[in-house]
Amino acid sequence: TIKLRHKQLKNGTEYMFDDIMGKSSVLQNTIQVAKRFAGKDMPVMLCGETGTGKELFAQSIHNASMRRKGPFVAINCAALPETLLESELFGYDEGAFTGGRKGGKKGLFELAEGGSLFLDEIGEISLALQARLLRVLQEKEIMHVGGQKIIPVDARIITATNKNLEQMTAQEFRRDLLYRLNVLELKIPPLRSREEDVIELFELYCDKKKRFEFGQIPLMDDIKEILMRYSWRGNIRELQNVCERFCLYMEHNARF
Repeated sequence: TIKLRHKQLKNGTEYMFDDIMGKSSVLQNTIQVAKRFAGKDMPVMLCGETGTGKELFAQSIHNASMRRKGPFVAINCAALPETLLESELFGYDEGAFTGGRKGGKKGLFELAEGGSLFLDEIGEISLALQARLLRVLQEKEIMHVGGQKIIPVDARIITATNKNLEQMTAQEFRRDLLYRLNVLELKIPPLRSREEDVIELFELYCDKKKRFEFGQIPLMDDIKEILMRYSWRGNIRELQNVCERFCLYMEHNARF
């Protein structure tokens, strides 16, 4: 069974624009653009480095859109082999392959009906799947793996990538699909361009740990300087990991 990365909430999301932390002008400008995109029922492509919060933006766009009452379904395209990803996206009919579910299975396009389908790491899908995805965008319909019935679908496509798809060759990523997917393109800023947000985020994650029995310990100026000067190649995800280690270190020292 494939575990999708959406939470078991009313529409499969937990984030809205108010949950995006940071006061830097570059981040606030990005949020304003994303809010405008949310009001347009067109495909959105989120471009940014690993760990910049692309799914957070995807969920926020969904929750600010006209489709917010519909489902939000997300899948990481790099996490599955091609054949399995195909059956997850498009579904399959009974008997399509050995080990398939009795009665077949709906695909993610059907599960996202009336809502949004978030395809993370879209640059990793094969050319064959790219061709099928292009047809869905053009015709607004799918066919199950092993099936013959045409099924109309209505889901907004939100994609994300940490690659420069424009620089990929046509043998790696189809140009016609790219132009269909990045009708609205949003560039998510890396943490190193949000220097003034680093301390706020670090202190926020420390507060969330709630492990300190000895009360809040303010960050020393030299620690703040190190945090702001660091390059954060892993962005928010790396910051969270460093915060985790920092909290463990401070908790350990407080005991001795």
